[in-house]
Amino acid sequence: MISIGTAVLAIKSDAKVCVTADDINHIIWHDDNPTNITNQQILAKQAELQTAYDNKKYQRDRANEYPSIVDQLDDIYHNGIDGWKATIKVTKDKYPK
Repeated sequence: MISIGTAVLAIKSDAKVCVTADDINHIIWHDDNPTNITNQQILAKQAELQTAYDNKKYQRDRANEYPSIVDQLDDIYHNGIDGWKATIKVTKDKYPK
């Protein structure tokens, strides 16, 4: 889950805040919230960031399963681009967009 603090910083990157227990009702503004960011804005940004994160799960799954760059280059050397594409396609098919 995207934290309240991350959402605040996505709205105002130089905000100085502390959030207790990731609770929207326990934000301490060390800079007096100069832009008057509302709880609704923070929750909306948190939901937006969470959706963006969730929509890229396939990328994270693929990255964990792809062979290392060294192994991919070795695959290209020994099996050519078509062989490498076949190797990579297995992971792409397993974790589609």
